[in-house]
Amino acid sequence: MSRLLWPASLAFRLAIAVRRLAYALGLIPRRRAGLPVIVVGNLVAGGGGKTPLVLWIAEHLMAKGWSPAIVSRGYGGSAQEPREATIASDPGEVGDEPMLLARRSGCPVWVGRDRIAAIAAMRGQHPDCNVVILDDGLQHYRLARDIEIAVVDARGFGNGFLLPAGPLREPPARLRTVSAAVANEADKGEVERHARGRPVFAMTIAGEELHRATDARDRRAAGAFAGQRVHAVAGIAEPGRFFRYLEKFGVHPVPHPFPDHHPFRPEELEFGDDAPVLMTEKDAVKCKRFAKPNHWVLPVCAAPEHAFGDWLSKELDQRKRK
Repeated sequence: MSRLLWPASLAFRLAIAVRRLAYALGLIPRRRAGLPVIVVGNLVAGGGGKTPLVLWIAEHLMAKGWSPAIVSRGYGGSAQEPREATIASDPGEVGDEPMLLARRSGCPVWVGRDRIAAIAAMRGQHPDCNVVILDDGLQHYRLARDIEIAVVDARGFGNGFLLPAGPLREPPARLRTVSAAVANEADKGEVERHARGRPVFAMTIAGEELHRATDARDRRAAGAFAGQRVHAVAGIAEPGRFFRYLEKFGVHPVPHPFPDHHPFRPEELEFGDDAPVLMTEKDAVKCKRFAKPNHWVLPVCAAPEHAFGDWLSKELDQRKRK
């Protein structure tokens, strides 16, 4: 199938190259946000660990005295115009990932199909914000950026083909032009070979404690479910990663994979027994209205190597002095 789609993949690659060149030569103008922009994205379509890294960056910046805001396209949401995502928002409107970011980041989170308009609207409501983190914006060339961070996960670069013959949005050579790459449990050496001198930092994503979906104060170590048969629900880009992660704790998951950004219905979490239902935090924000006491949520956190935080602070400080 990949070979049959190769001509379309080649055409897609050519279109991307022409578009990037047009922006680089100024034939298509870029828009500046008026404050530093940190873009976090990836080359492979879907997933990768961007959202946990965005959360980590927001927390790191706040600890360093910055006042960040997060801007997202809001995939999976119906909202057309810019709007702020809060803990009271409807994930069907703003998207599941912005809802998760709003719950955990402690900073303003805005969504909009037009990311530039979303930043402008955010600045009108939060004039104290002095840096923007753009979630999944590596290919959004219309917005000028100060720092580009590409996340590469364990999938690497797939079969090496661009869409639709493969999983890539851009060729691996794109890593040569980013500010830094983050290897999320990926082969760091392979990432470094493609990055050709650009900084590459290792990162892991982990979570060892679950909380009840109906009462976040009720927490249990993941190991408490060891030996149990559970229903594992995941509507993410790579559901298998969640299922395999649960197995590390001795859990026996019955996998229930769903498409990324899936809008869950109550009946989809009915499995005809009382076994615990374990789900990702991203999925839990969409199931809160009909959550039951046997539903458990696994939050995860990014843990990049220490040098990444030092590098990021240095890069931002340099731009602040300009």
